[in-house]
Amino acid sequence: MFEKLGHFIVRRKKQALATYLLAIILAGGFGAQVFSKFDSGGYSDPASDSAKALDYLENTFDIKDPTVVLIVKSKTTVDDPAVIASALKLEEEIRGERSAEKVISYWSTGGAPSLKSLDNKSAFIFVYLKSSDFSAIDKAGGYYQAKYDRDFEGLDIDASGTAVFANAINGKIQDDLKLAEAISIPISFLLLIFIFGAMVASAMPLLVGVTAILGTFFVLYLLTFFTDVSIFALNLTTGLGLGLGIDYALLMVNRFREELNNGSSRDDAVVTTLKTAGKTVFYSGLTVILTLTSMVFFPQNFFKSMGYSGVAVVALAVAGALIPLPAIMAILGKKINKGVVRSGGIKPKEDGGWARLAKFVMKRPVTVVILTTLALSVLIAPIANIKFSLVDSRVLPAKDPAASAAAFITDNFPGQESNPIEIIFPNGANQRNELNTFKADLPGISGIIRVGDEVQVGEAIRLVAIHTMPPRTPEAEQMIKEIRALPAPNGTLIGGVAADYADTQGATARTLPWAMLWILITVLILLFLFTGSVLLSIKAILLNFASLAATMGVLTYIFIEGKFTFLVGDFTLTGTLDTSTVILIAIVAFGLSMDYEVFLLSRIKEEYENGKSNEEAVALGLQKSARIITAAALILATVFGMFIISGVTSIKMMGFGVAFAILLDATVIRGLLVPALMRLFGDWNWWAPKALKRFSINH
Repeated sequence: MFEKLGHFIVRRKKQALATYLLAIILAGGFGAQVFSKFDSGGYSDPASDSAKALDYLENTFDIKDPTVVLIVKSKTTVDDPAVIASALKLEEEIRGERSAEKVISYWSTGGAPSLKSLDNKSAFIFVYLKSSDFSAIDKAGGYYQAKYDRDFEGLDIDASGTAVFANAINGKIQDDLKLAEAISIPISFLLLIFIFGAMVASAMPLLVGVTAILGTFFVLYLLTFFTDVSIFALNLTTGLGLGLGIDYALLMVNRFREELNNGSSRDDAVVTTLKTAGKTVFYSGLTVILTLTSMVFFPQNFFKSMGYSGVAVVALAVAGALIPLPAIMAILGKKINKGVVRSGGIKPKEDGGWARLAKFVMKRPVTVVILTTLALSVLIAPIANIKFSLVDSRVLPAKDPAASAAAFITDNFPGQESNPIEIIFPNGANQRNELNTFKADLPGISGIIRVGDEVQVGEAIRLVAIHTMPPRTPEAEQMIKEIRALPAPNGTLIGGVAADYADTQGATARTLPWAMLWILITVLILLFLFTGSVLLSIKAILLNFASLAATMGVLTYIFIEGKFTFLVGDFTLTGTLDTSTVILIAIVAFGLSMDYEVFLLSRIKEEYENGKSNEEAVALGLQKSARIITAAALILATVFGMFIISGVTSIKMMGFGVAFAILLDATVIRGLLVPALMRLFGDWNWWAPKALKRFSINH
C-alpha cells in the first residue's frame, strides 16, 4: 500500500501538493471561527443525579444559578443608610442591562444574613442572565467585569461568578497560547536546523505541523454545531499538531536523505521512504489515535473534546507526512539539503554515540536495569501523597481579578451562598414524613450551616442547603456522599456545584478502567502486528506504565507538596491535582511514548530481518533511530514545555507533565531500559506462536 502511494505521489507530485495545501488553506479559513465558540466547562457528567437536579431547577422551578456575582464592599457597614442608597442605585443600573434577566441582592431581599460578609462590610448582588449560550455568557462575563469591577459612589465592586470565570480563563488560555506559539515555533525551527544542518530540510516538519493544526481547527469548528468543545482542546491541538507533525516529518525527511546518501534516485528515495518510514508513521499515528480515542469513553465533554481534537490532529499530521511532504521531497530531490549551516547534520552515521551506548548497556544489562529501576522508584515514591480535585477559580493566577474575588468570597462570607446544595424531591408532596426526617437529619452533616425554606411546584419540592466548603474539593465530595447516605424519599436528587463535582469524580472513576482496557487491548494488538513479538508488546506496555508512574510522582512532588516550583513558575498551591488534567497527561503521554516505541522497534526489526543478530540489530537500530527519537522528543517537549508559562495551573501542569514524560521516555526508557531488556531477552524478543506469526507486518 505504501509503495503504491509512493509511486502515485512521484507521478502526481504537483497535483497532490496543490490539492492538499488548497484544502488546508480553506479549512483554516473556516476553522478560525472556532475561537469564539469554545466552552470553558465540560467537566460534568450529563447523565448524573446533579445534572437531573439542574434540569428540574431550570424546567420545573424556573431557577438558575447566578451567572455574575458582584461583591459590594463598603468602608462602614452594609446597613449604613448611605451604603444602602448607593447599593440599590447600583442594583437598579444593573437591572437595566439588556442581558440581565433578574437581579437580586442583600438589600433587595430584605437583608438576608447569608448574603453579607462576616464583618458586615460586604454583600452580594446576584445577576441572572437571559441567555444560556456559552459564547453569550463568556462575553457577558467580560462585559460585567469591565463595567462594574470598579468604585461606585464610595463602594468597591469586585466581579465574580461563572461568567466572569469563563471569560477570564478563556482569555488567559488564548493569550498564553499565542505567547507559547510565538516562542516554541522559532525554537523548534532552530532545533531542526541544528538536527538537519540545512535550512530547506528544517522547514519541512513545520509545514506538516502547521497544516495539521489548521485542519483540526476546521474539524473543531464543525463539531461546535453538534456539541460543546472545551477551550482546553486548543492547547492539545497545538501541542500535538506541532509536536507530532515535526516528529513524523523528522522520520520521513531523515529516511529520504539517508536513501539519497546511499545512492538512490530521487523517485526511488521517495518510494522507499514511504515504504519504510511512511509505514512506521502510519502505524505510529494509529497507535496514538487508538490511545486518544479512549477519552471519548468518558461522559464529560472535556474529555470528549480532547479525544476529538487529539484524533483529528494526529490523523492530519499523519496525512501531512504521507501526502504533501513526499510530494515536496519528490520536487526538491537533493535540493532538500540546500542552505547548509551545519555539515554534520547531513549524513547519517552507521556507527556513533547511540550505537556505542547500546553496546555499553548490553554488556552490563542487569546492572543497568537495577540502577534505572531504583532511579524510577525514587521518582515514583511521592505518588503515595497524590490527592485529586477539579478545576476552580484557583487555576487562575492569584492576582487575577476573578481569582482574587473568588478568594475573597471564600475567606469573608459565611458559606457558599452562590454554590448551594440543591435538593429536589420530585414527588415530595406525597412523601412528607420521609422528607421531614431527611430535612431534620441534614443539619447534622459536617459543613452544612443552614437549610433554607421549602419551595413547592406541583408535586415537586426544592430544598437548599448552604455549606462552608469550597465545592470542588475532596471534602465537599465526602459531604455529598454523607448527604446521599441519609434516609431520603424515593427519587431524591442532590444537585449543586459540590454534587456535580462528586458525580464527575465518580463518573471518571467508573469510566477509567474501561478506557485503560481499551488502550491495553488495542495497543497490544497493534504492537504485535507491527513487531510480531509477544514479549516486546508486553514490555512496551509495562515500561510505559513505569514512565507514567514516575511522571505522576514528580507532579505530586511539585504541584501538591510544593517542591521545586521554580521549574514551573508561580501558581496557587491547592494540595491537589486536577483529575481531568492528570488523566489527560496520562493518556497523551502514553500515546506519545508508544509513538517512540514504534519508531525504535521498527528500525530494530528492520535490521533483524536483514540478517543482523539480536545485539547488532539493537545497536544499529538504536543508532539509526535514537538520534531522531531524541530530537523529536526534545522538540515535542519544547512545544509542550512552553505551556509552563501559562497562568492557568492546569495548562501549566499539562505542559510540564507531558514534557517530562516525553524526555524521560526518550532517554532513560529508550536509551537504557529497552536495549538492556532486549539484550536479556535475546532471541525471545522475536518469539510468537506460529499461528499468529503470519499476522505480523514484514519490515
